[in-house]
Amino acid sequence: MRRILTGGLALGLVLVAAGARADAIDGDWCSTDGRFMTIRGPAITTPGGAQIAGDYDRHHAAYVVPPTEPGAGQKVAMTLVNEQTVHAKRGAAEGAPEVWKRCARPTS
Repeated sequence: MRRILTGGLALGLVLVAAGARADAIDGDWCSTDGRFMTIRGPAITTPGGAQIAGDYDRHHAAYVVPPTEPGAGQKVAMTLVNEQTVHAKRGAAEGAPEVWKRCARPTS
């Protein structure tokens, strides 16, 4: 009986931890055109591979595109839409946002 309770408690803690992470913008994200970025709190790895500090709260992140990447100097603002989707807007762009999906970190 003790093993069952201990196993059940451990499983419950894992599920709670996974659920808490999924309700945050933190993670690895892929765009529909193959770009990749990572958000870990204010630490952001941009699609161009730069590791920078951005603005962050649980459901939003933003950064200024570094000088070495296309669109340098523009602000990118991202919003968590649901557990699997982020919408990103660049600068004062009008129209539909870029759609990013939660994904696994690419390997080479």
